[in-house]
Amino acid sequence: MWSHDPYSGGPAPAPPPDRGGAALRTVLILAAVTGVAAVAAGLLIVLQSPGEYGLRSTRDTLNLQAQPNQNGQPEQALFQAPADVPPPLPQITPASPMLPSTPTRIVIKKLGIDAPIKSVGLAKDGTIEVPPADNVNLVGWYRNMSTPGEAGPAVLLGHKDTRARNGVFARLKEIKNRDVIEVERQDQTTAVFTVGGVEQADKKAFPTQRVYGPRDNAQLHLITCGGDYDRTTGHYTDNIIIYATMTGSHRS
Repeated sequence: MWSHDPYSGGPAPAPPPDRGGAALRTVLILAAVTGVAAVAAGLLIVLQSPGEYGLRSTRDTLNLQAQPNQNGQPEQALFQAPADVPPPLPQITPASPMLPSTPTRIVIKKLGIDAPIKSVGLAKDGTIEVPPADNVNLVGWYRNMSTPGEAGPAVLLGHKDTRARNGVFARLKEIKNRDVIEVERQDQTTAVFTVGGVEQADKKAFPTQRVYGPRDNAQLHLITCGGDYDRTTGHYTDNIIIYATMTGSHRS
């Protein structure tokens, strides 16, 4: 086959087939495909272990209010506010307070809690006494505050766990807004409370005013341990606090 050579004015032989070039292009294409696959595999490994490669996302360090649960639904956001802000209230009208009566039992059906209540006061160091560790299903009522159903905050305390097993409030953080808590009383009435918020507070910055401050309606505040376990001190770093408001009552 012949082609026209514009520079010589005469016919010129056609260039031979570029077999070497085609082979080179094939090698380069294969190398590119292999390289893309290797990069993809490398990215997959990095994304699975971001901390090991110095690529930890800023999102991992943010204090996110709600994270998706296993069903893809957002978890309830924990209540967060300065310590002098009042407790969160449920979106339901509070019930009128009742006369004082010593609590005898707490029932949270959602968490499988059905536990007796014991009166507790202050320990020698000025902190509130906690129920004895050998009775993990016992809840303490701080008797220097209101009784459940009476105007003001009633404070109940329970163990998260002991060295041997879970305590009565081990699952307390699972409670959600609008969940119901019932407290049976000596006067044969049951005060019904609706949860308005859940707070996880550092024990070094405990919201004393919010938990123990005076309130016009009848409130119930449940307290247990949370956060990380400090093996040096033998205590958890945080408290889990449940804020609930009385929204009804009935005869026991």
